[in-house]
Amino acid sequence: MGDDNEKTVTAFCQAIEGGDIEEILGFFADGAVYHNMPMEPAVGADAIRALLGMFVSGPGSVGFEVLAMASAGDVVFTERVDRLTFGGREVELPVAGVFEVRDGKITAWRDYFDMAAFTG
Repeated sequence: MGDDNEKTVTAFCQAIEGGDIEEILGFFADGAVYHNMPMEPAVGADAIRALLGMFVSGPGSVGFEVLAMASAGDVVFTERVDRLTFGGREVELPVAGVFEVRDGKITAWRDYFDMAAFTG
């Protein structure tokens, strides 16, 4: 199961770069939670669409470089460098991401990063 969950997360990270918000949302289970830990969580498809839409479907771009991945049961851990371009600004953000995957769908996604690196 770990390999299947890791494949789901890998495909999800690749879909982020494609910028198709509907394809990206297709990876989430109903009622999923996306939580950038320095901010409030986004719960459900509409909230996740609104949050991700600011980054993936606007005039900028997003790229996830996965440096390491490991899984245990339904949990997949990633160490990434997220590269974001928006508002004429480029940001390289070290991120530790934790995904919970059940039946091929992401039920929870938590990203841990330094907000000062994002806003600075």
